[in-house]
Amino acid sequence: MPSRHNSTDPDQAALLRRCMARYQPLLADEPGEWEDFIAALCRPLPACVWAHPERLSVSELADLIQAEENADPPVLAPVAWSPDALCLPAGFKAGQRWWYCAGLAHAQEEASQLPARLMDLRPGLRVLDLCAAPGGKTAQMALALGNRGTVLANDFARERIAALQGNLDRLGVVNVSTTWGDGGNFPAAAGRFDRVLVDAPCSSEGTLRRNRSLAGRLDPDLIANNRRLQGRQLALLRKAVQLCRPGGRIVYSTCTFAPEENESIVSRVLEEQAGRLALRPVAVEGLTTSPGLTAWGGQQFDASLVHCLRLWPQRTDTGGFFVAVLEKEGDAPQSEQASEPVSEPVSGQESESWAFAKLLTPAEDDHWLPALAEHYGWPVDIWRGLMAHRQTRRGLHLLAADHAAPLLPTAEGRGLFFLRTNIRPPKLTTAGALLFGRMASRQVMELDREQRNAYLVRQTLTPRPAQCADSRPGQVIVRYCGHPLGVGLFTRSGTLESLFPSRWSGCVGVAGAGPSRSGE
Repeated sequence: MPSRHNSTDPDQAALLRRCMARYQPLLADEPGEWEDFIAALCRPLPACVWAHPERLSVSELADLIQAEENADPPVLAPVAWSPDALCLPAGFKAGQRWWYCAGLAHAQEEASQLPARLMDLRPGLRVLDLCAAPGGKTAQMALALGNRGTVLANDFARERIAALQGNLDRLGVVNVSTTWGDGGNFPAAAGRFDRVLVDAPCSSEGTLRRNRSLAGRLDPDLIANNRRLQGRQLALLRKAVQLCRPGGRIVYSTCTFAPEENESIVSRVLEEQAGRLALRPVAVEGLTTSPGLTAWGGQQFDASLVHCLRLWPQRTDTGGFFVAVLEKEGDAPQSEQASEPVSEPVSGQESESWAFAKLLTPAEDDHWLPALAEHYGWPVDIWRGLMAHRQTRRGLHLLAADHAAPLLPTAEGRGLFFLRTNIRPPKLTTAGALLFGRMASRQVMELDREQRNAYLVRQTLTPRPAQCADSRPGQVIVRYCGHPLGVGLFTRSGTLESLFPSRWSGCVGVAGAGPSRSGE
């Protein structure tokens, strides 16, 4: 538990005591814990990142960050319960570091990484994320499936789909289709899923440590009686139950302390399901969790609500969080055939009332992939397990070959935009370079640190002769310490023009925001 002697802003603490007062009885068992709670909410939230499991280990990421920051003592610490994550100081701007722009890591608050961890994921499962933006949990789940198979990522806010897709592109995710719409009305025509995540929109009290201005807007009575918000949460969880296969798993999570949005929602859906749905006991080694409530505001919940998990910031040094893991009645979480994913229905496999989207590469696009492999010296099997398809006139998207997206709802995007063909010459996108750049054996340029920084802010630079040995004039993949950064244009005059996207060029601590979408 953090020290009780950390200084706090008296005015901020007084405000928090007023707006959080209804939770004081929940923190009365341990002497002084109420004040510890208020003090924790007054402290800035540590930053947290997880290493991309297909690009580098967490120890390699730690060494890279430590060397880059040139800090002594170390600026980071491992997360005890998450083998891929690192904690960084509060205020650390991961999105302005080159390694973030290169898709080597993703910034995600520690507590927010918990739902995907509790999904019990493995390759072959069909997964739905009903409230997906900005995409950290979606990416976690997609990579846990080995970047193959099928993940559907839905969000209600259309403007957030671009940020969602941008994060997936930066991280090289090829097994996700994105959709837009109210998750509570997600069409049954999409078929059933082995895993469904409902990271529900909520009153967000648990985010106070990183959103200080929220405290002045919190109205405890409004939170307790917000029927519209609670109705939306109920609709989302009910829809998740409907779409989950028998034997499948549903994870419901929020970033609020409010029992009306947590235990009360779960309890009501359990009651409606009358034994066809059960809370699963879960524990996370290395993480201090507290049990769910079995009573609140004069309402009694089923005794099984104790199996929910609560994260209190004074106990975990995270934001506040709530998670419930539910399993739908059934013999197994997965059909026998699902361990070998297929891209279209197999006769006699499973009677599903949904249709797959037929994605084919037009014949006139067949030449692009061999030409790319030849240009960059990629191995001949680089496209194994992948398929290219034309989603727009701009170019080709890359998708896991065993991705089985439904016809409905209509996808906003499928896979990763990796090749622009509507320009001459065609151009590998930055996301495509990050995905395949390590495997290139020609048309590659390794930069030093100063050149790296210039490239990321779209400056033209002059490489040394030794850096150009494997390149002829034309498009090249740009790397730093072996990690791809994107694409550049090597000119006949011997200069390198940066083709790094302008919307991504907030890296290396210069002015501007970090990447939110491809911009290509």
